[in-house]
Amino acid sequence: MSKYMKFGILTVAILGTLSWLAIDGIGDTKTYYKNVREVTQMGDAAHAKRIRIGGDVVAHSITREGKDVHFTLAWEGVQMKVVYSGIEPVPDTFKDGAQALADGKLGADGVFQATKIQAKCASKYEAKPNVPNASTHSQS
Repeated sequence: MSKYMKFGILTVAILGTLSWLAIDGIGDTKTYYKNVREVTQMGDAAHAKRIRIGGDVVAHSITREGKDVHFTLAWEGVQMKVVYSGIEPVPDTFKDGAQALADGKLGADGVFQATKIQAKCASKYEAKPNVPNASTHSQS
């Protein structure tokens, strides 16, 4: 076998291995975004894969037990309990009524086990009300 043939085979093997590792890695980290209603309708399929679930944080549902944060997400009248036990601190915008996303897996008990959460406060992103400037009003 010639020197060039050996080099070509080695190059193809290395590129093939790197491609396989990249494709396999992407598949392992892929998460599917679903709202609470969609996850409850998935049945057993919801337990098999990583999911990103979205909904609104139910008022007065946030409790802390040690390092875990328990809360409930709701979407179109359907609710789901969530336990966050990630290593990052809970975002400042994570409050009652906030829109939130949780990454993780649905447990056999129906409780979503989150390893990452994101939240935004809806009022923070709304336009400020148009209040007339007091200096533009004429006084009689």
